[in-house]
Amino acid sequence: MQKYIKKCKTLDDTKVLASSFADLVKDDGIFVNLYGEIGAGKTAFVKLVAEALGVKEKVTSPSFVILNEYHSANLPVYHFDLYRLENEGVKTIVEELREYTRKCITFVEWAEFSQDEIPFEHLKINVTYGDDEERIYEFIPYGEKVEKIIGELNQ
Repeated sequence: MQKYIKKCKTLDDTKVLASSFADLVKDDGIFVNLYGEIGAGKTAFVKLVAEALGVKEKVTSPSFVILNEYHSANLPVYHFDLYRLENEGVKTIVEELREYTRKCITFVEWAEFSQDEIPFEHLKINVTYGDDEERIYEFIPYGEKVEKIIGELNQ
């Protein structure tokens, strides 16, 4: 399994990464599980990808509503936050999450609450703190289609 690691020292670095990623997923979509501490940059990355995809709506954290939907780009963008559902609540929506894998771009924050019950093809992104304001994005693909995307990101 090939993974991709990118250190972003500034917001502009993160914008470049988000734009490159958006270019690779804009036509076919992808399902992304995001991991990281509070404030690490999960929502910021989603916002920047959505902007690069052409989403016109204001992208906000779905912490209190669980799901935000954006339909102004070429493909719909769905942004989940599982934090408030925790373990039992996630079990009730795993099958529903599978519906967000076809011809759309889906981001799931706090995917650690899924207890790895998302077995379908997806991309795992770990966002961690580096030195000073630096953020480290680690992209780990699960599935052939997603491995191809990461391979292109690595070039």
